[in-house]
Amino acid sequence: MISRYTLPKMKAVWDPRHKLETWLRIELWVCEALARRGEIPKEAVSAIRKKAGIDIRRMEEIEQVVKHDVIAFLSMLTEQVGQEGRFIHLGLTSSDVLDTSLAVLMQEAADLIIADLERLRDVLRRRAMEFKKTVMVGRSHGIHGEPITFGLKLALWYAETLRNLDRMRQAKEAVRFGKLSGAMGTYAHLHPSVEAYVCRKCGLNPAPISNQIIQRDRHAQYLTTLALIAGSVDKFATEIRHLQRTEVLEVEEFFSKGQKGSSAMPHKRNPIGAENLSGLSRIVRSNAQAAMENVALWHERDISHSSVERVILPDSTILLDYLLNRLTDMIETLLVYPENMKANLERTGGLIYSQRILLELAKRGAGREEAYEAVQRHAMAAWRGKGRFMDGVKADRFIRNYLKPQEIEDCFEPDYYLRHLDAIYQRVFSESRKGNRAGRRRLKDLFL
Repeated sequence: MISRYTLPKMKAVWDPRHKLETWLRIELWVCEALARRGEIPKEAVSAIRKKAGIDIRRMEEIEQVVKHDVIAFLSMLTEQVGQEGRFIHLGLTSSDVLDTSLAVLMQEAADLIIADLERLRDVLRRRAMEFKKTVMVGRSHGIHGEPITFGLKLALWYAETLRNLDRMRQAKEAVRFGKLSGAMGTYAHLHPSVEAYVCRKCGLNPAPISNQIIQRDRHAQYLTTLALIAGSVDKFATEIRHLQRTEVLEVEEFFSKGQKGSSAMPHKRNPIGAENLSGLSRIVRSNAQAAMENVALWHERDISHSSVERVILPDSTILLDYLLNRLTDMIETLLVYPENMKANLERTGGLIYSQRILLELAKRGAGREEAYEAVQRHAMAAWRGKGRFMDGVKADRFIRNYLKPQEIEDCFEPDYYLRHLDAIYQRVFSESRKGNRAGRRRLKDLFL
């Protein structure tokens, strides 16, 4: 299933024509800046702006000969512009245009991913509120632990999505830098004011210092942020896959009318969406390793990073855009089965309340080691099918010295485990999480 929200806008960011149009805007703004400084005629800028355009077919023909994309681009422009073409790319090196335009495209891609994360955040919040009090068993090591709610699971994902939003905004700022400082980054042939003018037009900051390129630790931060977000997608999808297992079946991906799960077995309803998310997340994470390898380049630069980035940046951003939108749709339409959650909660016959009994014994003066041994003995007997856990606990003389039968039964109520549910929700979802004093006081009152 292709999400109705995804692909076209992100794909357009990396469209070859859009890239070349960005190159052209940068070249034109350089000409404007040079004209403002009196270094080229203003009439030449007007002529260039009027005549210059993108002819991809002609550029490709030239590139077949010159084997250099920027030179082919410039030759294409010069053919169109004529005599004034000598003012294009004046004092620049290829990386001035390539890296500055790449920063612009990465900003555009980041904006789309941020919008995706905001939509995922909103869906998680809505469904976390919907299932706030839907009790289910919590698991560690895949084994039943103690009661939680499905809403708490979604709230946990919501909080992680907020962190991913913060990370993505920081990564966007990390690559909000352009450079037009020439071949070795010394501004030998171009005044720094030209760089400042063009970067301002692009919505970028001038790199405080560069050599021939923007330093690739910035790009690595961006790609590793995409990888972290993909890791969260995989984490959420893996949980959905586990909860959809036949033996569990607490949630299920929406299964549309006419959908089929298996070419051989008509009964199958498989978590194929979540499996797709887990698989594709691996590509985004692996691309981050390639970005890390791009940080170390020879001297003032080589171009070993360039070929890598032409693959990993479009692929990772397009993939993550798709992953986030598909995950959001999946959570929005997720089928949730509270009755199955309740049945699974009770499947072990109350074993999940063992810690409560242990703690109540300790509060009433029992030694922890003795109390643990007594509770575990009855838990293991019940685990092996030798009677009900509660009956064994009630019949134990040691335990009866400290707890009355009704007090033992009270330990088997799931509501006890949810008594701080409102406080957790307020901490996660309220405006007080932003750190205002009144909010912190409210949270202190809730937890103390």
